[in-house]
This record gives sequence, structure tokens and C-alpha cells, in this order.
Amino acid sequence: MLTESTVEVRYEGTLHRVEAGTRVEEFLQGVDGEIPDTVLAALVNRRQVMLDFPLRGRAELELVRYGSRSAELVYKRSVSLMLYEACMELFPEAQLVIGQSLGNCYHYEVRGEHPSFEDMARALEERMQELHREARPFVRETVTIEEVEDFFREQGCEDKLALLSTRRSSMVHTIRCGQFVDLAHSPFAPHTGCLPTFAVKAYGDGILLRFPRRSNRDRLPPFKDRPTLYATYVETRTWQDLLGVRHVGDLNRLALNGEIKDFIHISEGLHEKKIAAIADEIAARMGEGLRLVTIAGPSSSGKTTFAKRLGIQLRVAGIEPVGLSLDDYYVDRDRTPRDEEGKLDFENIEAIDLDLFHEQLAELLEGREVLTPRYDFVTGTRKPKEKWKALRLEEGQILVIEGIHGLNPRLTENVPANRKFRIFASALTQLAIDNHNRIFTSDARLIRRIVRDRFFRGFTAERTLELWERVRRGEGRWIFPFQEEADVMFNSALVYEPAVLRTYAERFLLQVPRTSHAYPEAYRLLKGLSLFVPIFPDEVPQTSILREFIGGSAFHY
Repeated sequence: MLTESTVEVRYEGTLHRVEAGTRVEEFLQGVDGEIPDTVLAALVNRRQVMLDFPLRGRAELELVRYGSRSAELVYKRSVSLMLYEACMELFPEAQLVIGQSLGNCYHYEVRGEHPSFEDMARALEERMQELHREARPFVRETVTIEEVEDFFREQGCEDKLALLSTRRSSMVHTIRCGQFVDLAHSPFAPHTGCLPTFAVKAYGDGILLRFPRRSNRDRLPPFKDRPTLYATYVETRTWQDLLGVRHVGDLNRLALNGEIKDFIHISEGLHEKKIAAIADEIAARMGEGLRLVTIAGPSSSGKTTFAKRLGIQLRVAGIEPVGLSLDDYYVDRDRTPRDEEGKLDFENIEAIDLDLFHEQLAELLEGREVLTPRYDFVTGTRKPKEKWKALRLEEGQILVIEGIHGLNPRLTENVPANRKFRIFASALTQLAIDNHNRIFTSDARLIRRIVRDRFFRGFTAERTLELWERVRRGEGRWIFPFQEEADVMFNSALVYEPAVLRTYAERFLLQVPRTSHAYPEAYRLLKGLSLFVPIFPDEVPQTSILREFIGGSAFHY
């Protein structure tokens, strides 16, 4: 029989009883001895916590070790805090403002007084290496909301004050690594000694913080420049500066003061302006022999709606788009390649009948008629030839192909560069929680997918979360390596969308049971969504990319 002073802890299949309030790290030291520096956090009843978390009641304990997706996020978050501490010590007149991910790096804009980016990066990395050797602890504290507001007001942190203004909890968790204090939105590593590998590099209008991959903590991968992706981020940041919304607190303010309706219309207008500019660029290149447009992008990037809206703008420019679906070129299921788990790998380019596709693409671009195949996804086989569709590309028409392999050089290797235009569409959210904490781009797409899967595919949020890691692996292999091949990138993210998606995703995520392996991710996403003031979808235009996920679109899918 448990008492109020006793905790029952199940760990690695064994039941332990310890005193209530025993911290996770104390428990582990008592059971295992020294804690390896690869243990960055823990799951207590499938909720991620720091190792200083006090155990109470009944606890299922699991370790978050480097190598997992969860540990990767803890590692990056902790190294980022170490960077802020180093900057505060060395360059107190400078401010680092977090941007988005460029490969396996975070970009930071630098404001205020600072030396050259090269000198700054070099000094920051040297100081961070010293902090790592110190094994300085990350200290979590619980304070009243009034105390933390007074502190951030004194520091001039308007971004954090705006975020706290809609918080109703009387207590707030903070985290510090020396002098730098931040809001603790998620767990951090026990100390800086757990963070051996990182680098700081000057880039663009700021610096890059580089991280190891989860497969090898002790080595940084080679740096790959991504100028097209960076230019897209800068363009989006410029838009958000124009809109006056860089942080969640800014968006919440608009939602509460009634200005959100106009903000939504302006956001959608910026999308339409970009799509029109892409259509104009395509039209200008038609005279140079352009006949093919390919559109690629990862899951839930809004490719389908983008393609339909681009089609409208092409017609405005006097060009008739003709669609060709890569899905109809799948090989029969018994010829489909399998992944490392032995499961059918439909994202592998070898799942496409490239010989037939190349043959028919060449014929189409020469203006000849071809019979294009049709694929039966129920039987996993190509339909009989009598059900194939005749297609010819007439004068003034352009062939538009949408699919995940649209940028893969193998797909259009026989098409000269002047005859093709390649577009990469992805939801590259630039909205940050505040100046020091970012929203993961993949989270924005995941929440889109959770809502769409529930409404239109009959999948629960639990099922979507279980499949997501596999989807990400496929994207990392077959989509993202080719994004710099694009002639243009289209950022399909809408600044206001997380507040709209919250009204749906929250209830779907709440249905994930605590016993599920997907629960830690559901819990993390729910915490992130809780930062947003909900926005009702009534003002979302019927042509919005967001309608592809929440329903009510003017387009047919």
C-alpha cells in the first residue's frame, strides 16, 4: 500500500519504491550509479521532464537518450541557451534573435552593437567550449508570473511580456545557464557537459549555430550552403516585419483586439502576390522554350492547393496549364521497393516507372499525343490500356507535374534546363515563440497533417503521430536533398494558421491515450498549441492553402 511519503517507480521492468519528492537524477544514481552524459531528460508517465523533476504518486520512468528525436530537440534547445549565455557575457550590447533551421543549423539575426559576424562567431564558439568544459548546470526555477514579468520588464523583453499576457497560470518555469534567464517551455539537459559538439559560423545577416546529427553526437556533418532556402527565409521575415508579427504574443494581441480579420486578408494577399509573381516568371520564360513546370514539397506543404492557385494565375497570364500526375506512373505493387523495415516504400523514386515516364514526357514536350496511364490504388496495379487517357500539349499550354520527386534530377534528366521550371513548396514557418525560442517547421506541417488526416482520411491523431517519423525519414532521403535545385521556393506557411489549427488539433490530440507510445509527442504539441489564442476559421478564405487541411475549400481535391 502506497503512502503519501512513498513513490512507486517502474523502471526498466522493475518496480522500485522511494521517498516522495526524490528527483529523477537521485533515483537514477541510486539504481544505476553514474548517469551517462547521453541521458538528456526523462519521460515520467510519458511526459518529458528534466532530471531534476521530483517523483510523486506512481511513475513509469523512461530515459531520453541522445539518438532519439526527443533527445535531439533537448540537445538543440540546450546548446541554444548556452549560446545566449555566451553572447550575454561577451557582447552585452548585442541581441541574438532566433530564426529558422538551415539544414542542421539554426540561424540567428544579430541586433545592436557587435563586432564583425566572423569575429563574433569565433568568440562565441570559444566561450561555449569553455562553458561545456565547466559542465555548468541548467537551473530550472518556479516563480510567480508577477515576478517573471517584473524581471522581463526590467530587461526590456517585450516579446516575452506579450506572450505572458495571455497566460493564466499563477506560476511560471524559468531556465538559466549562468546569467541568462529564459522561459522554460520544454526540458533542458542537466548541464553543459552533455553538449560536446557544436559550432558557430557567420552567415548572411547573422550567425549559424551548427549541431551534430542524432546518429553521431561527436561529429558535425559537413556544412552545406542553402542560399535559395535562406533567401526564402529572409523574404518571409521581411513580410512578417511588414505585418508587425514576429512572435506568438504579437499574433495573440491581434486575435484579442479584433484586428485579426484584416491581418488574415493581408497574409493571404501576400501569398497571392507571390503566386502571381511565379506565374509571371513562368510566362516570361515561355518565349525561351519553357514547356514544363514541376512542383515538389514535403508532406502537408500545401502543394495541391498551390498548384491550383498557380493554375489560375497562369490562365490570367494567358497560359493554359495541363496537369500530369506522377501517381499514375507507379509500378505495380509487387515491383515496389521496400525500406529498411521491409515495408513498401512508395516515396522511393524507384516506385515510379521512370522508363515509361521519360518516354512519354519527351513525346509530350515535342507536341505529340500520348496515352497516359491510370493507376488503381486499390489493386496496386496499372489499369488496362483502354482506360488510359490521351494527352497532347498544344501551343500556349504548359505541362504541370506535382509530386514529391519533382526536383529529383532523375525525373527530368532528359529535359534541357531552359524547358523546365522547378518549384519547391513547403511550410517554412517563421513565427517564433519569442526572440529566443522557435517553432519547428516540421511541427507546423505535422499539425496540418493531424487535422487533415482526421477530417479526410479517417486517421486518428495517434495514427498520424505513429507514422510521422517514417514520413520524415522519407522526406530526408527523397525530398529535402533536392530543394536547392528549385528555380523558386514558395513558403506556404501562414503566420496565423497555428491559432486556427488549434481549434481542431487540440481536441484530436487530447484523444491520444496516456498509454500510447505517441503520447509524449501529443503532449509536447498540446503544450505548444496552448500558447496561441484560438482563432475561429470563419475568416479563412475558401481559396486559402489552409482550407486544404480544415475543409471548406473552393477547390476540389
